[in-house]
Amino acid sequence: SGLMDLPTCEIHSLREIADLVTSVRLSRIRKEKLALSLKNEDYIPKLLQLFQVCESVKNTEGLHLLFDIVRGILYLDKVILFEVMFSDECILGVAGCLEYDPCLTQPGWHRESLTKIAKLQEIIPIRDPELRQKIRQTFRAQYIQAIILPNPSDFEEGFLSTLNSFISSGKEEILHGLQKDEAFLPEVFAQLTSEATAGEQRRELIKFFKEFCAFCFTLPEKRGAFLQTLAKLGILPTLEKLLGMDDLQVRSAATDILSYLVDFSPAIVQAFVMQEAWQSENNTQLITEIIKQMLCSSNPEFGGDHRLMEILHALIDPKKMLARASHLEVFEFLDVFYNRYIHVLTAPLLDDTSEEWYEIGNDNFNFFPFEGPYILIFLVDNYQTAEILASALELLSFCVKRHKYHMKIYIIKKDLLRRILVLMKSNHKFLALSALRFMRRIIGLKDQLYNRYITLGKLFEPVVNAVLDNKNRSNMLQSALLELFEFIRKEDIRFLIAHIVENFSDSLESVKYVHTFQGLKTKYEQAKEEKNKKLN
Repeated sequence: SGLMDLPTCEIHSLREIADLVTSVRLSRIRKEKLALSLKNEDYIPKLLQLFQVCESVKNTEGLHLLFDIVRGILYLDKVILFEVMFSDECILGVAGCLEYDPCLTQPGWHRESLTKIAKLQEIIPIRDPELRQKIRQTFRAQYIQAIILPNPSDFEEGFLSTLNSFISSGKEEILHGLQKDEAFLPEVFAQLTSEATAGEQRRELIKFFKEFCAFCFTLPEKRGAFLQTLAKLGILPTLEKLLGMDDLQVRSAATDILSYLVDFSPAIVQAFVMQEAWQSENNTQLITEIIKQMLCSSNPEFGGDHRLMEILHALIDPKKMLARASHLEVFEFLDVFYNRYIHVLTAPLLDDTSEEWYEIGNDNFNFFPFEGPYILIFLVDNYQTAEILASALELLSFCVKRHKYHMKIYIIKKDLLRRILVLMKSNHKFLALSALRFMRRIIGLKDQLYNRYITLGKLFEPVVNAVLDNKNRSNMLQSALLELFEFIRKEDIRFLIAHIVENFSDSLESVKYVHTFQGLKTKYEQAKEEKNKKLN
Protein backbone atom coordinates (compact mmCIF):
# COMPACT_ATOMS: atom_id res chain seq x y z
CA SER A 1 0.00 0.00 0.00
CA GLY A 2 3.03 2.30 0.44
CA LEU A 3 4.29 1.87 -3.13
CA MET A 4 3.30 3.15 -6.55
CA ASP A 5 3.39 1.36 -9.88
CA LEU A 6 6.10 2.89 -12.05
CA PRO A 7 6.28 2.85 -15.85
CA THR A 8 8.97 0.69 -17.40
CA CYS A 9 12.24 2.61 -17.47
CA GLU A 10 12.65 2.90 -21.24
CA ILE A 11 13.07 5.77 -23.66
CA HIS A 12 9.54 5.50 -25.08
CA SER A 13 8.16 5.83 -21.50
CA LEU A 14 9.95 9.08 -20.65
CA ARG A 15 6.87 11.27 -21.32
CA GLU A 16 4.76 9.03 -19.04
CA ILE A 17 7.43 9.14 -16.29
CA ALA A 18 7.66 12.95 -16.54
CA ASP A 19 3.86 13.30 -16.25
CA LEU A 20 3.84 10.99 -13.21
CA VAL A 21 6.56 12.95 -11.41
CA THR A 22 4.75 16.22 -12.12
CA SER A 23 1.33 14.89 -11.05
CA VAL A 24 2.32 14.06 -7.45
CA ARG A 25 3.66 17.49 -6.45
CA LEU A 26 0.47 18.68 -4.76
CA SER A 27 -0.13 15.48 -2.74
CA ARG A 28 2.11 14.73 0.24
CA ILE A 29 1.00 11.06 0.37
CA ARG A 30 1.59 10.47 -3.35
CA LYS A 31 5.02 12.12 -3.07
CA GLU A 32 5.91 9.73 -0.23
CA LYS A 33 4.72 6.73 -2.25
CA LEU A 34 6.61 7.79 -5.37
CA ALA A 35 9.82 8.40 -3.39
CA LEU A 36 9.62 4.94 -1.78
CA SER A 37 8.96 3.31 -5.16
CA LEU A 38 11.90 5.08 -6.81
CA LYS A 39 14.17 3.97 -3.97
CA ASN A 40 12.98 0.37 -3.73
CA GLU A 41 13.09 -0.28 -7.47
CA ASP A 42 16.54 1.31 -7.83
CA TYR A 43 14.91 3.51 -10.46
CA ILE A 44 17.26 6.51 -10.44
CA PRO A 45 20.37 4.63 -11.71
CA LYS A 46 18.16 3.19 -14.51
CA LEU A 47 17.08 6.70 -15.51
CA LEU A 48 20.72 7.80 -15.60
CA GLN A 49 21.53 4.91 -17.95
CA LEU A 50 18.80 6.20 -20.27
CA PHE A 51 20.45 9.62 -20.07
CA GLN A 52 23.72 8.17 -21.38
CA VAL A 53 21.87 6.57 -24.29
CA CYS A 54 19.95 9.76 -25.15
CA GLU A 55 23.09 11.88 -24.97
CA SER A 56 25.11 9.48 -27.13
CA VAL A 57 22.48 9.51 -29.92
CA LYS A 58 21.68 13.23 -29.37
CA ASN A 59 18.02 12.58 -28.57
CA THR A 60 17.13 16.19 -27.65
CA GLU A 61 13.50 15.46 -26.75
CA GLY A 62 14.54 12.64 -24.45
CA LEU A 63 17.21 14.83 -22.79
CA HIS A 64 14.66 17.60 -22.14
CA LEU A 65 12.25 15.07 -20.61
CA LEU A 66 15.03 13.67 -18.41
CA PHE A 67 15.76 17.21 -17.21
CA ASP A 68 12.11 17.55 -16.13
CA ILE A 69 12.12 14.09 -14.52
CA VAL A 70 15.35 14.55 -12.51
CA ARG A 71 14.36 18.04 -11.38
CA GLY A 72 10.92 16.73 -10.43
CA ILE A 73 12.48 13.92 -8.37
CA LEU A 74 14.65 16.50 -6.56
CA TYR A 75 11.50 18.57 -5.93
CA LEU A 76 10.03 15.57 -4.07
CA ASP A 77 12.44 16.76 -1.34
CA LYS A 78 13.16 13.35 0.21
CA VAL A 79 16.38 12.41 2.02
CA ILE A 80 16.25 8.78 0.80
CA LEU A 81 16.51 10.10 -2.76
CA PHE A 82 19.16 12.73 -1.98
CA GLU A 83 21.49 10.05 -0.64
CA VAL A 84 21.25 8.20 -3.94
CA MET A 85 21.42 11.24 -6.25
CA PHE A 86 24.40 12.85 -4.47
CA SER A 87 26.40 9.63 -4.31
CA ASP A 88 29.66 9.11 -6.22
CA GLU A 89 27.89 6.76 -8.63
CA CYS A 90 25.02 9.09 -9.56
CA ILE A 91 26.05 12.72 -9.08
CA LEU A 92 27.57 13.26 -12.55
CA GLY A 93 24.55 11.67 -14.22
CA VAL A 94 22.18 13.88 -12.21
CA ALA A 95 24.23 16.98 -13.07
CA GLY A 96 24.29 15.87 -16.73
CA CYS A 97 20.49 15.63 -16.87
CA LEU A 98 20.24 19.14 -15.39
CA GLU A 99 22.45 20.49 -18.17
CA TYR A 100 19.63 20.03 -20.71
CA ASP A 101 17.19 22.67 -19.54
CA PRO A 102 14.65 23.19 -22.39
CA CYS A 103 14.75 26.94 -21.63
CA LEU A 104 18.46 27.16 -22.55
CA THR A 105 19.74 27.42 -26.12
CA GLN A 106 22.95 25.59 -25.17
CA PRO A 107 23.51 22.85 -22.56
CA GLY A 108 25.15 23.80 -19.26
CA TRP A 109 28.55 22.69 -17.95
CA HIS A 110 27.60 21.29 -14.56
CA ARG A 111 29.57 18.02 -14.82
CA GLU A 112 32.74 19.83 -15.83
CA SER A 113 32.31 22.32 -12.95
CA LEU A 114 31.68 19.59 -10.38
CA THR A 115 34.68 17.55 -11.57
CA LYS A 116 37.00 20.55 -11.60
CA ILE A 117 35.96 21.74 -8.14
CA ALA A 118 36.17 18.21 -6.70
CA LYS A 119 39.75 18.00 -7.97
CA LEU A 120 40.62 21.38 -6.46
CA GLN A 121 39.05 20.37 -3.14
CA GLU A 122 41.66 17.67 -2.76
CA ILE A 123 43.95 20.39 -1.36
CA ILE A 124 41.75 20.73 1.74
CA PRO A 125 43.87 19.08 4.47
CA ILE A 126 41.39 16.48 5.79
CA ARG A 127 42.60 13.02 6.79
CA ASP A 128 39.32 11.35 7.82
CA PRO A 129 37.88 9.64 4.68
CA GLU A 130 34.32 9.71 6.06
CA LEU A 131 34.58 13.44 6.74
CA ARG A 132 35.98 14.07 3.26
CA GLN A 133 33.06 12.12 1.77
CA LYS A 134 30.58 14.18 3.81
CA ILE A 135 32.19 17.39 2.49
CA ARG A 136 31.80 16.11 -1.08
CA GLN A 137 28.17 15.16 -0.53
CA THR A 138 27.27 18.47 1.11
CA PHE A 139 29.00 20.49 -1.59
CA ARG A 140 27.17 18.55 -4.30
CA ALA A 141 23.85 19.17 -2.55
CA GLN A 142 24.58 22.90 -2.40
CA TYR A 143 25.58 22.98 -6.07
CA ILE A 144 22.45 21.14 -7.22
CA GLN A 145 20.26 23.31 -4.96
CA ALA A 146 21.63 26.43 -6.67
CA ILE A 147 20.76 24.95 -10.09
CA ILE A 148 17.19 23.83 -9.39
CA LEU A 149 16.01 26.55 -7.00
CA PRO A 150 13.47 28.72 -8.88
CA ASN A 151 12.89 32.42 -8.33
CA PRO A 152 11.58 33.18 -4.81
CA SER A 153 8.27 34.41 -6.27
CA ASP A 154 7.69 31.03 -7.94
CA PHE A 155 7.55 28.78 -4.86
CA GLU A 156 5.81 28.67 -1.54
CA GLU A 157 7.32 28.96 1.93
CA GLY A 158 9.08 25.79 3.04
CA PHE A 159 9.91 24.72 -0.53
CA LEU A 160 12.84 22.25 -0.51
CA SER A 161 12.99 22.54 3.29
CA THR A 162 14.27 18.97 3.55
CA LEU A 163 17.12 19.75 1.17
CA ASN A 164 17.99 22.81 3.27
CA SER A 165 18.00 20.64 6.41
CA PHE A 166 20.06 17.99 4.61
CA ILE A 167 22.72 20.61 3.77
CA SER A 168 22.66 22.15 7.28
CA SER A 169 22.97 18.73 8.91
CA GLY A 170 25.93 17.94 6.65
CA LYS A 171 27.62 21.20 7.62
CA GLU A 172 27.15 20.45 11.33
CA GLU A 173 28.76 17.04 10.87
CA ILE A 174 31.65 18.66 8.98
CA LEU A 175 32.08 21.30 11.67
CA HIS A 176 32.10 18.69 14.43
CA GLY A 177 34.68 16.61 12.54
CA LEU A 178 36.95 19.54 11.78
CA GLN A 179 36.89 20.78 15.36
CA LYS A 180 38.26 17.43 16.48
CA ASP A 181 41.17 17.76 14.04
CA GLU A 182 43.61 20.13 15.77
CA ALA A 183 45.94 20.23 12.76
CA PHE A 184 43.24 21.34 10.28
CA LEU A 185 43.17 25.13 10.79
CA PRO A 186 46.97 25.59 11.06
CA GLU A 187 47.40 23.65 7.80
CA VAL A 188 44.68 25.74 6.09
CA PHE A 189 46.41 28.98 7.14
CA ALA A 190 49.79 27.67 6.02
CA GLN A 191 48.50 26.62 2.58
CA LEU A 192 46.57 29.87 2.05
CA THR A 193 49.70 31.97 2.54
CA SER A 194 52.24 29.60 0.96
CA GLU A 195 53.79 30.73 -2.33
CA ALA A 196 53.77 27.08 -3.41
CA THR A 197 49.94 26.97 -3.42
CA ALA A 198 48.57 27.36 -6.96
CA GLY A 199 46.07 30.12 -7.65
CA GLU A 200 43.04 27.89 -8.32
CA GLN A 201 43.80 25.76 -5.28
CA ARG A 202 44.07 28.86 -3.06
CA ARG A 203 40.75 30.16 -4.41
CA GLU A 204 38.96 26.88 -3.70
CA LEU A 205 40.57 26.55 -0.25
CA ILE A 206 39.58 30.06 0.88
CA LYS A 207 36.08 29.55 -0.55
CA PHE A 208 35.71 26.42 1.57
CA PHE A 209 37.15 28.18 4.63
CA LYS A 210 34.80 31.15 4.13
CA GLU A 211 31.76 28.86 4.06
CA PHE A 212 33.11 27.03 7.09
CA CYS A 213 33.44 30.33 9.00
CA ALA A 214 30.06 31.62 7.86
CA PHE A 215 28.34 28.47 9.12
CA CYS A 216 30.23 28.48 12.44
CA PHE A 217 29.18 32.06 13.11
CA THR A 218 25.50 31.10 12.74
CA LEU A 219 25.78 28.81 15.78
CA PRO A 220 25.73 31.08 18.88
CA GLU A 221 26.67 28.32 21.29
CA LYS A 222 29.91 27.56 19.40
CA ARG A 223 30.75 31.02 18.07
CA GLY A 224 32.77 32.34 21.04
CA ALA A 225 35.09 29.34 21.33
CA PHE A 226 35.57 29.27 17.55
CA LEU A 227 36.53 32.95 17.45
CA GLN A 228 39.07 32.49 20.22
CA THR A 229 40.55 29.51 18.38
CA LEU A 230 40.85 31.49 15.14
CA ALA A 231 42.54 34.39 16.92
CA LYS A 232 44.96 32.07 18.73
CA LEU A 233 45.96 30.30 15.50
CA GLY A 234 46.64 33.55 13.61
CA ILE A 235 43.59 34.25 11.45
CA LEU A 236 44.27 38.00 11.34
CA PRO A 237 47.91 37.85 10.10
CA THR A 238 46.67 35.36 7.50
CA LEU A 239 43.88 37.67 6.31
CA GLU A 240 46.36 40.55 6.23
CA LYS A 241 48.48 38.65 3.71
CA LEU A 242 45.47 37.53 1.66
CA LEU A 243 44.13 41.08 1.40
CA GLY A 244 47.42 42.13 -0.15
CA MET A 245 47.35 39.46 -2.88
CA ASP A 246 46.63 40.25 -6.53
CA ASP A 247 43.95 37.57 -6.88
CA LEU A 248 40.55 39.31 -6.84
CA GLN A 249 38.59 36.26 -5.65
CA VAL A 250 41.01 35.63 -2.80
CA ARG A 251 40.81 39.27 -1.67
CA SER A 252 37.02 39.23 -1.86
CA ALA A 253 36.74 36.07 0.26
CA ALA A 254 39.29 37.41 2.76
CA THR A 255 37.22 40.61 3.03
CA ASP A 256 34.09 38.56 3.76
CA ILE A 257 35.84 36.60 6.50
CA LEU A 258 37.22 39.79 8.07
CA SER A 259 33.70 41.24 7.93
CA TYR A 260 32.39 38.22 9.89
CA LEU A 261 35.08 38.74 12.54
CA VAL A 262 34.32 42.45 12.91
CA ASP A 263 30.56 41.79 13.10
CA PHE A 264 30.82 39.16 15.82
CA SER A 265 33.97 40.15 17.71
CA PRO A 266 35.41 43.57 16.83
CA ALA A 267 37.38 43.58 20.10
CA ILE A 268 39.61 40.76 18.79
CA VAL A 269 40.44 42.74 15.65
CA GLN A 270 41.03 45.96 17.60
CA ALA A 271 43.33 44.17 20.05
CA PHE A 272 45.33 42.83 17.09
CA VAL A 273 45.59 46.33 15.58
CA MET A 274 46.91 47.70 18.88
CA GLN A 275 49.40 44.85 19.18
CA GLU A 276 50.68 45.46 15.63
CA ALA A 277 51.07 49.18 16.30
CA TRP A 278 53.13 48.54 19.43
CA GLN A 279 55.30 45.76 18.04
CA SER A 280 55.83 46.61 14.39
CA GLU A 281 57.35 49.54 12.56
CA ASN A 282 56.62 48.28 9.03
CA ASN A 283 53.73 49.39 6.84
CA THR A 284 52.26 45.96 6.11
CA GLN A 285 49.69 46.17 8.86
CA LEU A 286 46.03 45.20 8.84
CA ILE A 287 44.53 48.71 9.03
CA THR A 288 46.99 49.93 6.40
CA GLU A 289 46.01 47.06 4.10
CA ILE A 290 42.29 47.70 4.64
CA ILE A 291 42.65 51.38 3.72
CA LYS A 292 44.86 50.68 0.70
CA GLN A 293 42.46 48.09 -0.68
CA MET A 294 39.50 50.35 0.03
CA LEU A 295 41.04 53.22 -1.92
CA CYS A 296 42.82 51.31 -4.67
CA SER A 297 40.27 48.72 -5.79
CA SER A 298 40.11 49.26 -9.56
CA ASN A 299 37.68 46.41 -10.29
CA PRO A 300 34.02 47.41 -9.82
CA GLU A 301 32.97 43.73 -9.63
CA PHE A 302 35.00 43.34 -6.43
CA GLY A 303 32.82 45.73 -4.46
CA GLY A 304 35.41 45.37 -1.73
CA ASP A 305 35.80 49.09 -1.17
CA HIS A 306 32.29 49.36 0.28
CA ARG A 307 32.67 46.30 2.50
CA LEU A 308 36.07 47.48 3.69
CA MET A 309 34.59 50.92 4.36
CA GLU A 310 31.98 49.27 6.60
CA ILE A 311 34.70 47.26 8.36
CA LEU A 312 36.77 50.38 9.03
CA HIS A 313 33.69 52.29 10.22
CA ALA A 314 32.93 49.52 12.71
CA LEU A 315 36.52 49.37 13.99
CA ILE A 316 36.96 53.12 14.60
CA ASP A 317 33.43 54.00 15.78
CA PRO A 318 33.71 55.16 19.42
CA LYS A 319 30.00 54.55 20.07
CA LYS A 320 30.37 50.87 19.23
CA MET A 321 33.65 50.59 21.13
CA LEU A 322 32.16 52.08 24.31
CA ALA A 323 29.71 49.18 24.48
CA ARG A 324 32.60 46.91 25.48
CA ALA A 325 35.56 49.18 26.39
CA SER A 326 36.31 52.06 28.74
CA HIS A 327 36.69 55.68 27.62
CA LEU A 328 40.44 55.41 28.21
CA GLU A 329 40.77 52.32 26.00
CA VAL A 330 38.80 54.02 23.23
CA PHE A 331 40.99 57.12 23.47
CA GLU A 332 44.15 54.98 23.30
CA PHE A 333 42.86 53.15 20.21
CA LEU A 334 42.08 56.44 18.46
CA ASP A 335 45.53 57.74 19.43
CA VAL A 336 47.05 54.75 17.64
CA PHE A 337 44.80 55.26 14.60
CA TYR A 338 45.74 58.94 14.24
CA ASN A 339 49.42 58.42 14.98
CA ARG A 340 49.91 55.39 12.71
CA TYR A 341 47.16 55.08 10.10
CA ILE A 342 45.29 58.31 9.31
CA HIS A 343 48.09 59.39 6.95
CA VAL A 344 47.34 56.37 4.75
CA LEU A 345 43.76 57.57 4.40
CA THR A 346 44.71 61.16 3.57
CA ALA A 347 47.62 60.21 1.28
CA PRO A 348 45.51 60.45 -1.93
CA LEU A 349 44.49 63.99 -0.99
CA LEU A 350 48.10 64.96 -0.40
CA ASP A 351 49.72 62.94 -3.19
CA ASP A 352 47.35 63.57 -6.10
CA THR A 353 48.20 67.26 -6.21
CA SER A 354 51.23 69.31 -7.09
CA GLU A 355 52.31 72.11 -4.80
CA GLU A 356 53.69 75.57 -5.38
CA TRP A 357 54.83 77.53 -2.37
CA TYR A 358 54.83 81.28 -2.04
CA GLU A 359 55.27 83.44 1.03
CA ILE A 360 52.67 85.80 2.43
CA GLY A 361 52.49 87.73 5.64
CA ASN A 362 51.66 85.47 8.56
CA ASP A 363 50.94 87.94 11.35
CA ASN A 364 47.42 86.58 11.92
CA PHE A 365 48.39 82.92 11.92
CA ASN A 366 50.38 82.56 15.14
CA PHE A 367 47.49 80.67 16.71
CA PHE A 368 47.74 77.80 14.24
CA PRO A 369 50.40 75.16 13.65
CA PHE A 370 50.49 75.82 9.88
CA GLU A 371 51.82 79.35 10.34
CA GLY A 372 54.04 80.51 7.51
CA PRO A 373 53.44 79.90 3.82
CA TYR A 374 50.17 79.23 2.09
CA ILE A 375 50.00 76.29 -0.25
CA LEU A 376 48.60 76.67 -3.75
CA ILE A 377 47.33 73.26 -4.84
CA PHE A 378 46.66 72.08 -8.39
CA LEU A 379 44.22 69.21 -8.80
CA VAL A 380 45.02 66.05 -10.73
CA ASP A 381 41.54 65.40 -12.13
CA ASN A 382 40.69 62.05 -13.70
CA TYR A 383 37.79 59.71 -12.96
CA GLN A 384 39.74 57.00 -11.10
CA THR A 385 41.45 59.60 -8.93
CA ALA A 386 38.08 61.25 -8.30
CA GLU A 387 36.59 57.95 -7.10
CA ILE A 388 39.52 57.34 -4.74
CA LEU A 389 39.29 60.86 -3.31
CA ALA A 390 35.51 60.57 -2.86
CA SER A 391 35.96 57.33 -0.89
CA ALA A 392 38.60 58.96 1.30
CA LEU A 393 36.35 61.98 1.92
CA GLU A 394 33.43 59.80 2.95
CA LEU A 395 35.49 58.18 5.67
CA LEU A 396 37.11 61.46 6.73
CA SER A 397 33.64 63.02 7.11
CA PHE A 398 32.77 60.11 9.40
CA CYS A 399 35.92 60.88 11.41
CA VAL A 400 34.92 64.57 11.76
CA LYS A 401 31.62 63.49 13.27
CA ARG A 402 32.85 60.68 15.51
CA HIS A 403 36.39 61.77 16.47
CA LYS A 404 35.85 65.42 17.32
CA TYR A 405 39.05 65.87 19.36
CA HIS A 406 41.51 63.83 17.30
CA MET A 407 40.21 64.88 13.91
CA LYS A 408 40.15 68.57 14.78
CA ILE A 409 43.81 68.49 15.75
CA TYR A 410 44.70 66.60 12.57
CA ILE A 411 42.76 68.89 10.20
CA ILE A 412 44.24 72.08 11.65
CA LYS A 413 47.76 70.68 11.92
CA LYS A 414 47.77 69.47 8.29
CA ASP A 415 45.61 72.32 6.95
CA LEU A 416 43.56 69.53 5.46
CA LEU A 417 40.41 71.49 4.69
CA ARG A 418 42.33 73.76 2.30
CA ARG A 419 43.47 70.69 0.35
CA ILE A 420 39.97 69.28 0.26
CA LEU A 421 38.29 72.49 -0.91
CA VAL A 422 40.50 72.50 -4.01
CA LEU A 423 38.32 69.58 -5.12
CA MET A 424 35.44 72.05 -5.53
CA LYS A 425 37.05 72.82 -8.90
CA SER A 426 36.81 69.18 -10.04
CA ASN A 427 35.04 68.42 -13.30
CA HIS A 428 33.40 65.50 -11.47
CA LYS A 429 30.46 66.99 -9.60
CA PHE A 430 30.20 64.03 -7.19
CA LEU A 431 33.74 64.83 -5.99
CA ALA A 432 33.02 68.56 -5.61
CA LEU A 433 29.91 67.60 -3.64
CA SER A 434 31.96 65.28 -1.39
CA ALA A 435 34.39 68.13 -0.63
CA LEU A 436 31.51 70.46 0.20
CA ARG A 437 29.88 67.87 2.48
CA PHE A 438 33.16 67.57 4.36
CA MET A 439 33.14 71.32 5.06
CA ARG A 440 29.42 71.18 5.89
CA ARG A 441 30.11 68.47 8.47
CA ILE A 442 32.76 70.69 10.11
CA ILE A 443 30.54 73.78 10.16
CA GLY A 444 27.67 71.69 11.50
CA LEU A 445 29.67 71.14 14.69
CA LYS A 446 29.54 74.91 15.39
CA ASP A 447 32.97 74.62 16.96
CA GLN A 448 34.72 77.94 17.73
CA LEU A 449 38.20 76.64 16.94
CA TYR A 450 37.09 75.26 13.58
CA ASN A 451 35.38 78.57 12.79
CA ARG A 452 38.56 80.54 13.56
CA TYR A 453 40.56 78.12 11.42
CA ILE A 454 38.16 78.60 8.48
CA THR A 455 37.98 82.38 8.69
CA LEU A 456 41.68 83.06 9.29
CA GLY A 457 42.55 80.68 6.47
CA LYS A 458 39.99 82.39 4.16
CA LEU A 459 38.59 78.98 3.34
CA PHE A 460 35.16 80.28 2.26
CA GLU A 461 36.71 81.65 -0.92
CA PRO A 462 36.48 78.43 -3.00
CA VAL A 463 32.93 77.89 -1.71
CA VAL A 464 31.82 81.38 -2.75
CA ASN A 465 33.51 80.90 -6.12
CA ALA A 466 31.54 77.68 -6.59
CA VAL A 467 28.29 79.55 -5.81
CA LEU A 468 29.11 82.14 -8.46
CA ASP A 469 30.15 79.51 -11.02
CA ASN A 470 26.87 77.62 -10.52
CA LYS A 471 24.47 80.51 -9.96
CA ASN A 472 22.59 79.96 -13.22
CA ARG A 473 22.40 76.20 -12.82
CA SER A 474 20.02 73.93 -10.95
CA ASN A 475 21.90 70.90 -9.64
CA MET A 476 22.75 69.06 -6.44
CA LEU A 477 25.97 70.99 -5.96
CA GLN A 478 24.23 74.37 -6.10
CA SER A 479 21.51 73.13 -3.73
CA ALA A 480 24.14 71.91 -1.26
CA LEU A 481 26.02 75.21 -1.49
CA LEU A 482 22.91 77.24 -0.71
CA GLU A 483 21.98 74.87 2.14
CA LEU A 484 25.39 75.50 3.74
CA PHE A 485 24.86 79.25 3.84
CA GLU A 486 21.22 78.83 4.90
CA PHE A 487 22.37 76.68 7.84
CA ILE A 488 24.81 79.38 8.95
CA ARG A 489 21.99 81.97 8.73
CA LYS A 490 19.39 79.87 10.59
CA GLU A 491 21.81 78.80 13.32
CA ASP A 492 22.98 82.43 13.60
CA ILE A 493 26.69 81.53 13.65
CA ARG A 494 27.72 85.18 14.01
CA PHE A 495 31.46 84.67 13.67
CA LEU A 496 30.99 83.10 10.22
CA ILE A 497 28.21 85.50 9.20
CA ALA A 498 30.49 88.48 9.89
CA HIS A 499 33.32 86.89 7.91
CA ILE A 500 31.10 86.10 4.90
CA VAL A 501 29.44 89.55 4.78
CA GLU A 502 32.63 91.52 5.33
CA ASN A 503 34.61 89.60 2.72
CA PHE A 504 32.14 88.38 0.09
CA SER A 505 28.98 90.54 0.19
CA ASP A 506 29.92 92.40 -2.99
CA SER A 507 30.59 89.17 -4.88
CA LEU A 508 27.34 87.58 -3.69
CA GLU A 509 25.28 90.66 -4.54
CA SER A 510 24.55 89.19 -7.96
CA VAL A 511 22.91 86.05 -6.48
CA LYS A 512 19.36 87.35 -6.18
CA TYR A 513 17.22 84.26 -6.90
CA VAL A 514 17.40 83.24 -3.20
CA HIS A 515 17.10 85.37 -0.08
CA THR A 516 19.83 83.55 1.84
CA PHE A 517 22.61 86.05 1.26
CA GLN A 518 20.38 89.04 1.92
CA GLY A 519 19.34 87.25 5.11
CA LEU A 520 23.00 86.91 6.12
CA LYS A 521 23.47 90.63 5.55
CA THR A 522 20.40 91.39 7.68
CA LYS A 523 21.70 89.16 10.48
CA TYR A 524 25.05 90.92 10.27
CA GLU A 525 23.45 94.38 10.53
CA GLN A 526 21.29 93.28 13.50
CA ALA A 527 24.35 91.92 15.32
CA LYS A 528 26.19 95.16 14.61
CA GLU A 529 23.34 97.23 16.04
CA GLU A 530 23.19 95.06 19.17
CA LYS A 531 26.93 95.47 19.64
CA ASN A 532 26.68 99.27 19.27
CA LYS A 533 23.85 99.43 21.82
CA LYS A 534 25.94 97.51 24.32
CA LEU A 535 28.91 99.79 23.71
CA ASN A 536 26.71 102.86 24.20
